[in-house]
Amino acid sequence: MDYLIAPECIACDGFILRSYRPGDGGLLSEAVNDSYEHLAPLMPWAKPQQSVEESEKLVREFRARYLLAEDFVIGIFNTDQTRLLGGTGFHLREGPLATKSAEIGMFIRKSEAGKGLGTEALKAMLTWGFDAWPWIRLAWICDSRNKASIRTAEKAGMEKEGLRRGQAAEVGDGRRDTVLFGALRDNWAE
Repeated sequence: MDYLIAPECIACDGFILRSYRPGDGGLLSEAVNDSYEHLAPLMPWAKPQQSVEESEKLVREFRARYLLAEDFVIGIFNTDQTRLLGGTGFHLREGPLATKSAEIGMFIRKSEAGKGLGTEALKAMLTWGFDAWPWIRLAWICDSRNKASIRTAEKAGMEKEGLRRGQAAEVGDGRRDTVLFGALRDNWAE
């Protein structure tokens, strides 16, 4: 498999997961700027004062890569799609599409953090990923200092697979320990 006509959207209880579209730049800019201090310590892509134009360029790049089946970046929107609550995606960091493996990444807007949205969004991504996508394996990888991310994976039912110690930190010049979680289609159905 070297190409996938990817599912576009799924409505969940209280939010919608969907591919970014042209015009979503303002929503992304607002979410990132509202959450910069919350995101900056752990997310290398976060930058202060991200303009609408910069965000619009990003969402168009996300959309292009989605349509080309190179990466599947997904927004977490409120039910009427007027507010971005966070972002997630199926990223091909474990190998090409043919491996049928992807890594789920996620950020939750600061104002929505701590309310269970991350756990519900991850559960939805796992269920959607195994039901409507071709994934056989889905991974979740996070900095060991990111306790919220670890709790999210555990609460969503992912299995801890290990710890990579002393990796180069994604943010700053230091080192980090990386926690690895995984889920398999066959086990998820149970």
